[in-house]
Amino acid sequence: MRRREVVAGLAGAAAAWPLAARAQQPGKVPKIGFLYPGPVAASHVRINAILAGLREVGYREARQFELVSRIADGDFAKLSTLAAELIHQEVDVIIAVSTAAIRTAQAATATTTPVPIIGHDLETDPVASGLIESYARPGGQITGVFFDFPEIRSKWLELLQEAIPSLGSVAMLWDPVSGPAQKNAAESAADRSNLTVKIFEVRTTTELSDAFRAAAREGVGAVLVLSSPLFGTHPNLLADLALHHRLPAITLFPDFARTGGLMAYGPNLLDTYRTVGSMAGKLLRNPKPSDLAIERPSRFELVVNVRTAKAIGVTIPTSILLRADEVIE
Repeated sequence: MRRREVVAGLAGAAAAWPLAARAQQPGKVPKIGFLYPGPVAASHVRINAILAGLREVGYREARQFELVSRIADGDFAKLSTLAAELIHQEVDVIIAVSTAAIRTAQAATATTTPVPIIGHDLETDPVASGLIESYARPGGQITGVFFDFPEIRSKWLELLQEAIPSLGSVAMLWDPVSGPAQKNAAESAADRSNLTVKIFEVRTTTELSDAFRAAAREGVGAVLVLSSPLFGTHPNLLADLALHHRLPAITLFPDFARTGGLMAYGPNLLDTYRTVGSMAGKLLRNPKPSDLAIERPSRFELVVNVRTAKAIGVTIPTSILLRADEVIE
């Protein structure tokens, strides 16, 4: 797969959906666009999961569809160009990863027949942000997989406090591209838990290194890494930085703990991409996203790295180990 590029999202109201829009022409091989803001290296495993989801709903052979990928490789400033390329390719469905990619894909079709958009967004409340009308009936151009459980931010903090009873302050790493919803929810949860929060805005991997360095310098007791495409595609870097600065850390992405971070609690990421793939197959047969209910992750994993805990001087209590789905010794 060759390298491509991407951009900041433009707001736009969900377009009314014509009932027979973009119905398949006889003999035409349907095209699925994939608009991904993350690095090329991280896109391959996600595409494979999408293909697995397509197979689950009957799209098992390459001749049945064409997947057209446009990968930003971490450059959000090019999303609009890539979205325009997908429209030029006359794709029948667009899988857009992140809030910015969803809004960019929506804006790219503002003057054309709306293309169904399947969002993959683990940071946004799609109803509150105006992307959809309701979970059961999205009502417009957009459906997809969304994860907007404010209570999980409380769960992350509870796990940190259970592992570190003396915890008084937490560094919160936040990518502004993901929007303010989860940051606000996490700040409210920290306030209820009597934790002091220091917010570090992180937009690049360089800023990620700077944030961990600053958090260690300020003497915080732990790090909470909020969800964003930047963080989700660099679990190894996150884990390495946390271990280097001897900071207990937790995030949404299970691979963070598997690669050396202390703990992770959240959905299986590849499961969500398989769901996106199956939704794409359904929309190829019936191109009405307004009728295809939003999917939300239903299976969550608690992964605990005991080896890392020992290295940074944290004793993981038995109460956490007994609840963990995976313990790395």
